[in-house]
Amino acid sequence: MSVPTRRSVLLGGAGAALGLPALPSTAGAIVPDWSVELVDSTMARFTPATLGGWDYTRGLYLYGQYLVYKRTGNRAYFDYVKAWVDRFVDGNGNISNGFNDLDAMRPGVLLPILHAETGRQRYKTAADKIRNRFNTYPRTSDGGMWHATGKTGELWADGVYMAQPFIANYARQYNQTYGFDESTRNMVTYFNRLKSGNGLLFHACDADGSQWWAPDPARHSAHVWARAVGWFGMSAIDILEVLPANHVRRQALIDTVRHLAGGFRQYQDQASGRWFQVVDRGTTSGNWTETSASAMFTYTISRAVQRGYLDASFKPVADRGYQGVLQRISLGADGRTNLREIVVGTGPGDLNYYFDRPRATNDFHGLGAFLIMNEQLALAV
Repeated sequence: MSVPTRRSVLLGGAGAALGLPALPSTAGAIVPDWSVELVDSTMARFTPATLGGWDYTRGLYLYGQYLVYKRTGNRAYFDYVKAWVDRFVDGNGNISNGFNDLDAMRPGVLLPILHAETGRQRYKTAADKIRNRFNTYPRTSDGGMWHATGKTGELWADGVYMAQPFIANYARQYNQTYGFDESTRNMVTYFNRLKSGNGLLFHACDADGSQWWAPDPARHSAHVWARAVGWFGMSAIDILEVLPANHVRRQALIDTVRHLAGGFRQYQDQASGRWFQVVDRGTTSGNWTETSASAMFTYTISRAVQRGYLDASFKPVADRGYQGVLQRISLGADGRTNLREIVVGTGPGDLNYYFDRPRATNDFHGLGAFLIMNEQLALAV
């Protein structure tokens, strides 16, 4: 594939008059449409066949690419998503992947989308298979889905994003109220087990207390890992988008968003606008501001302000976060985007473990989070 053609966004009155997305920056300045640049660059680097296997990072990224398709109408973006999914879902709706951990569920969010866009039954059949897997998926005594079948009683904050928005979206699209109850029950269960007093969440808990990283009497881990909290915030927002207005746990999810937003505002790095890898340890040597979580926090706050869950005083927090994340993306000599300082996959650990996790450029955790954030900010301004 060729290097993408440069596309720009004119900020200020002229751009708005042309119907272009106005991104918060200096009025009249011309900046790239970073969503388009990032998608074009990723499509130039990978074909659907070489993008990678059925995993949550690709599911995250391709959902973000679908959002860019919805804004731009560029059919090539949709066809790419469909071609990737078709590698794993055959004509009868069989999926060439197991579902013994929550991470494996995340690409499933693309299936109802493809069913709605194409009308092809294969995608509904495949979505049904994932939905039905939850009938026998193991849970804690209070209903929380284990992070994986081999991780007895372990609830990781990042796990909710892998499964619960899919369940809620499936419920909305196919009129299955069980999914609203299930997804919100898990959100509340996880929140009650992981809630910290400073407006954040601990990374994980271990219901039976057998893991070394869960020495607390409440059996939660000791630290607040940024991306885990980011996953949780996005989950609450995305479920609220489809949850019936009269649902019994709707207010609980709004309260969760408000809890997190208070922590986000308190611990935002004022110098960069981003958030630290271990959110509440910004002054500790070795800590660093992480891109994917900063994008997730920014998205969560911006959408919450837009929907009225938060008052307008939180908007500057999202604006600073947005500008901070934009500082991490640039065009390389090859004309393609580079998004920097993205932590790789991370489980529960001690403080130095989080600080020492490798930092990558163009890791799909960051690419997907960036697109979701950028599409929200581009449309919300």
